[in-house]
Order: sequence, then C-alpha cells, then structure tokens
Amino acid sequence: MPILDKFSLHGRRALITGGSRGLGLEMARALGEAGAELIIVGRDPEHLRDAAENLTAAGHHVQAVQADLALPYEVERLCERLLGEFPPIDILVNNVGGRLINTPTEDLTLEDWQRIIDLNMTQVFLCTKILGGAMIARGWGRIINIASINALWPGKIMRGRSYETSKAAVAMFTKAVAADWAVHGVTVNCIAPGPFLTDANHRWIRERPDFQAEVAATIPMGRWGDPHEIGGLVVFLASDASSYMTGGLLVLDGGKLLW
Repeated sequence: MPILDKFSLHGRRALITGGSRGLGLEMARALGEAGAELIIVGRDPEHLRDAAENLTAAGHHVQAVQADLALPYEVERLCERLLGEFPPIDILVNNVGGRLINTPTEDLTLEDWQRIIDLNMTQVFLCTKILGGAMIARGWGRIINIASINALWPGKIMRGRSYETSKAAVAMFTKAVAADWAVHGVTVNCIAPGPFLTDANHRWIRERPDFQAEVAATIPMGRWGDPHEIGGLVVFLASDASSYMTGGLLVLDGGKLLW
C-alpha cells in the first residue's frame, strides 16, 4: 500500500468527545479531511450546533450528540445510545476534559475533587470500556486519549492538583489498556498537549493580557500552539499508518517540557 494511502480514513467512523470547540473541533476537522465519518459530542447545544454546521459546510459527514460527560450516568447512557444508533465506532477520541477550578489542596472539597476526576478520568474509562470494548470483537480499533503535559509536570500556577492527577491517570490507563488490547488489534495511545490557543485559554488571556507572552517565553519555540497543529498527529494515530504503535504518550508542546 502506498504510504499516503495508509493515512486514509475512508470507511471509518470517528467519535470525538468535546468535539464542538478547541482541540476537539480541530481533531474532528482533521479526521473528516482524512475521510472519516464524524460523531461529535458536546455539552453546550449552541456550540455543538455551530460546530456541526461548520463541519458540514466543509463537506464532512457529521452527527452531533449532546451530553454532559462530567456525569458518569450520562456517559453510560450516551455510549449505549451510540452503540445502538451509530455502530460501528472505529475511532474513539477521548478529548473532553478541563480544570474548571483553582483551589489549593488544603481547601479543596471532596465534591470538587471528585467532579474533576470524573470530568477528566471517569468518562475516559467508561467510553473506553463500552465503545472501545465493542472494537475487540471486530479486531480493529483506535483509541486516542487526550491528556496534558500536566500529566508529567505540575503547573506552577495551578492549585488543588486534581487536574494533574486525573491527566496522569489517563496516561497510565492508556498504557494499561494498550497492553491488554494489543492482541485484539485495538491500539490505545495518548496525546499530551502543551499550551494551545484554544477558546478556554483565550479567556485566561483576556483576563490577564500579559499571560500569553509570559507562557510563550517558557516555550523553546517561543509561541503557543495553534489548535490546527494537533490534526496531523491525531490522523496518524487513527490510521493504519500507526499500526505498530500502542501505549504511546506523545507530547505536543513546542518543546515546553525541555526547559
């Protein structure tokens, strides 16, 4: 097979959680450009509708499904619905997540701790168990988990540490499931993004205009990532081009962790 043909996703169906904005939307766009049919999941109906219209206008086949994946019972309900209405799902991108709070550990309530763990980790487990588990019988599947460089490095301005802990758990869960499912033809890999100019980070920058330059000065490339720069990597991991890679943790951070 010619090398570029290995990157084709024609005939594959990809689910992207948190696919209505930021990195999730750009990954959906890239997977669609490689030929995949798309299912995007998001919490906000308006953002979800706008993303679906944007992707459809670009010529992609897309279904949009609303769900709040911070709630474990809603994740389970979503997965069962997807298996019933949109099978098979060949590519699962567990992208949804976030930090939401900045509370010091000594002041962090159990409720807030659990909320961040559920948002970043529990939903990855459930989607992998249910949707990824269905890939085993078919003998082919791609699971791509989105962690963060904070899985490897505690953020200086962060507090509470639930975000770093949950993202580190995603990275190790990736490796453990990859080892279990390699024999079934299902690969499981993880991307750890650094600073990207997503909608969420633009909000931080609006609140602290000097924040963008401060962070850029800590990155060897001297700039934040543009969300579209994750697209090539996710297509590689979703395609036959990555057939011998599983359990990988791929850092995409402009070299930030080098300093």
